[in-house]
Amino acid sequence: MTFPRLLAEGLAHRAFEWGRLQTDTDTVVTFAGFVALLVYVVYVYRRDAVELGRFWSMLLIGLRFAALTALLIVYLQPQWRNERDLVQPSRVVLLVDTSLSMDIDRDVSPPLPRYRPVVDALGQGDWLAKLRKVHDVVVGRFDEDNQRVALLPREAPVTATTSAATTPAAVADEPNAKKPKTDWAKELAPRGSETRLSQAVVDTIGAERSEPLAGVVVISDGQQNGGAELAQAVAAAREANVPVYTVGLGSSKPAVQVRVSDLMAPLRAYPADSYTVTGYVQSQGLAGQTVTVELLSERTGGAGDKAPEPTAPKLEGTEQVVLPDSTEPVPVRFDIKPSAAGKYLLTFRVKAPAEDLNPADNHRAATVDVVDRKTSVLLFAGGAGREYQFVRNLLRRDKDVEVDVLLQTGSQGISQDAREVLDKFPATRQELFAYDCLIAFDPDWRMLSAEQVEMVDQWVSHQAGGMILIAGPVFMDAWVPSPAMDKIRNLYPVEFHRRFAVIEDARFGSRQPWPVEFTRDGLEAPFLWLADTPALSAENWSKFRGVYGYYSVRGPKLDATVYARFSDPRAVSNDQQPVYMAGRYFGQVFYLGSGEMWRLRSVGEGYFETFYTKLVRHVSQGRLMRGSQRGVLLVSRDRCRPGDLVELHATVSDARLQPLEAPQVTATVVTPDGAVQNVTLARDASRAGAFQGTYVVRGEGTYRAHVAVPDSPNERLLAPPIQVTIPDRERDQVERNDALLGELAKQTGGQYYQGLDAAISGDQSVAAQLRDASRTTTLTGTPDKLWDNEWMLGAIVGALCIEWTLRRLLKLA
Repeated sequence: MTFPRLLAEGLAHRAFEWGRLQTDTDTVVTFAGFVALLVYVVYVYRRDAVELGRFWSMLLIGLRFAALTALLIVYLQPQWRNERDLVQPSRVVLLVDTSLSMDIDRDVSPPLPRYRPVVDALGQGDWLAKLRKVHDVVVGRFDEDNQRVALLPREAPVTATTSAATTPAAVADEPNAKKPKTDWAKELAPRGSETRLSQAVVDTIGAERSEPLAGVVVISDGQQNGGAELAQAVAAAREANVPVYTVGLGSSKPAVQVRVSDLMAPLRAYPADSYTVTGYVQSQGLAGQTVTVELLSERTGGAGDKAPEPTAPKLEGTEQVVLPDSTEPVPVRFDIKPSAAGKYLLTFRVKAPAEDLNPADNHRAATVDVVDRKTSVLLFAGGAGREYQFVRNLLRRDKDVEVDVLLQTGSQGISQDAREVLDKFPATRQELFAYDCLIAFDPDWRMLSAEQVEMVDQWVSHQAGGMILIAGPVFMDAWVPSPAMDKIRNLYPVEFHRRFAVIEDARFGSRQPWPVEFTRDGLEAPFLWLADTPALSAENWSKFRGVYGYYSVRGPKLDATVYARFSDPRAVSNDQQPVYMAGRYFGQVFYLGSGEMWRLRSVGEGYFETFYTKLVRHVSQGRLMRGSQRGVLLVSRDRCRPGDLVELHATVSDARLQPLEAPQVTATVVTPDGAVQNVTLARDASRAGAFQGTYVVRGEGTYRAHVAVPDSPNERLLAPPIQVTIPDRERDQVERNDALLGELAKQTGGQYYQGLDAAISGDQSVAAQLRDASRTTTLTGTPDKLWDNEWMLGAIVGALCIEWTLRRLLKLA
C-alpha cells in the first residue's frame, strides 16, 4: 500500500547568474571573442575616421561599443535564479503484531494481554511525542496480512523558516487537522490467525522505499508461522539501508496449559434414545498429570414452542484423563439418555491444575434439542435427477426424518419412496409451516402462485424454516429473469444475472471435474466437515475429484457467506472464482451451484450421507432453536476466533403472534468470564418483525446470547452458544521468540529490546537510537530574466541608429 509523502516547503532563495555561462570554458571563450571583436571595431573605425577629428572618432567607436555590449548582455542572459527547498521529514514505521497470540500472557498478575501495554504507550504515554519531534510516525499492524493504521506527522518544524506544504495530501495529515482520535485498543486488538513477521518487514520497506526511512520498529512476541523467511526480511532491510528495531513482548517461558479444544454434540436428540457427546482435551507441558473431566447438562427451555422451563445444572458424568506428552487432543466421550423433551445446554469442562495458562478455555458448551417429533423435510424437485434420488433414499432411511416429495415433472399417481407424494405445492400456511426443511432441486418456481411465494418468504423469515437450494440446468434460466420471482430471488444468497449469459465450459457440462475450493468460512463450518475434526475433513475433501459445472451468478449478496468456489481458473470473473456454496443467516438458507454432491460416493459411501445429514440439520437449526413461538434468535457463526464479528438476527412477534412493531430490541450477551453486555438489534426495514445487530467477540471461551420477549418477562429467545477459540498455530508456541527478534535486529543494524519499557525510555530507547533521515531537495523555479525587456532592445536600436545617422552626416557611409 502506498501513501502520499509529507513535504515541508522552505522560503525562496534568489541568486544572480548569467544564463549562458555554465562553465569556466564558456566564460573564457565568450569574453575572448568579445575582446577580439572590440579590437577589430577599433581597427576599422581608426581607418574610416582618420580624416575626422578625435572627438568624432571616439564617439562613433563608443556607440558601436555600446551596441555590441548590449548584444553581449542579451547573449549572456542575465537573470535572477529562484530556488525553493523541499524537506521530506524523516519517517519511522511502528509495526505492531495483531495475531491472536498477542492476546495471551498470563505471566503477570493479574493476567494482561500482550498488546495492552502497546495500546497504553501509544494512547497515554509520551513515546509518540518523542518520536514525532524528529520523525513522521507510521503505525501499522500485521498478522496474516499487514495494514497501515495511522500516519502521525512530525510535530516540530522542519526548519525555523519553513511552512506547511500546500498539497492536499499534506494538508490532510496536518497535526492540527480536525481528525478523529485513533482508537488504539480497537485498531491493534488481536485478530489474525497467523504471524507473518518477516513478510510485514519486507512489505513495509517496499512500500516506504521512496521515503526517507529512519527505521522500522517491530513490536511482537516473535512467533513467526507464515509468510517470508527471516533471511528475506534481512536482505530487504540491508538493501534499503534501513535498521530494524525489535521489541519482544510476553514471557519467554514455555507454555503450560490444558484446554477443551472442541465439543461435538448432536443438534437434536429424542427422549429415551441415548446420544454421544465427545469433548477433546488438549494440553502442553503437563505430560503425565491426571485431570478430571465433567459433563453438565442444564435445561434451558421447553420442547418445541413451549415456554422455557429452566432447571439447575445436572452432573451427567466424570472421567479421569491422563495428559499425554504431545499436543494431540484426547477424546473423552459421554453417553447421555435424556428422559424428557426440551432444550439442554451441555457444558464439558476440565478441572485444570493451578499452573494452567488460561482458565477461560477449560470448558465448552453445546445446545441439544430433545424433541419427541422427527424432522419434517419436503423435497421439491423439477425433475428426478441423481442428486434428488440419492437424497430421497438417504433421508428415507434416516429414522429421525420424515420425507415428503413433490416432483413437478412426475405424472399423477407416481410411486416414490416417501411418507407422502404431493401433487402440488402446499397451499396453506398450516401445510407449509409443518416442514422444518425444504430442499429444492432446480424447481420451476413459476408454478407457485403469488400467495404461495409469499408463504415461502414468511416461512423462512418468521418461522426460521431452512432451505437447501440446488441450482440446475433446466428451470433456472426460465424463472430467474421473471419479475414475479423477486421474493424467491431474494431468498437466494447469490445475485443472479438478469439475462442469460453463456460462459464456455463453466456452466453445466465442463469436460473435466474441478475440485471445490473452500473459503476460510467453509473450512471452519462444522456442518461441511466430512469428519470429526477440520484437519481430517480437509483430507477427505481433498480426495474428491470435484464437480463438472456450476450455475453462473454475478456474485454473493452482501449479507451472504461464501463457503466454497468452483476452482476452474478459466471461470474467473471479477478476479474471483465463481460461487459454488453460499449461505444466508436468516432462516439458514444454503445454496449449491449444481446437483453433483452424489459424486462424493465415489470417494466413500458415507461421505455423501455425512454431507447431506449435517446440512439438513444445519439449515433446520432455526426451527430447532425456537424456544418460543414468539420468535427465534440466530447467530451468523457459532465457531469463531477472537476479534471476529458475529451477527445476531432476531425475528420477534408480539403477543398476538404478529410481527413486532418496534424500532429495536436488545440482545444480552454473556461472556466467558460472566460479564454481561447489551447489544442493540436495529429493525430490518426489509422484513417486518426482523432485527439485526453485530457483536465483536474478544476473549476465548463460550459466549451466550438471548433476547427477552417483549411483554413476557419469563420468556427468552436463545441463540446457539458461540465458541471462540485461538487457532492451534497461534497457541502451540506462545513463548517470546528472543532468538528470531534478536537476529533480525542484529543483522540489520538495529537493536533488540526485551519488553516495551526498555524501548520507550532511557538513553538507549528507540527514540534515542533512530537517526534523523530527513531529506532536502532544492527545486529551481522559473528565472526572472533581466535582458528580455524593452529597455535593452531600445538601447541596442538607439545606439545603432545614432551611429548610422552620424556616419551619414559625416559622409562615412
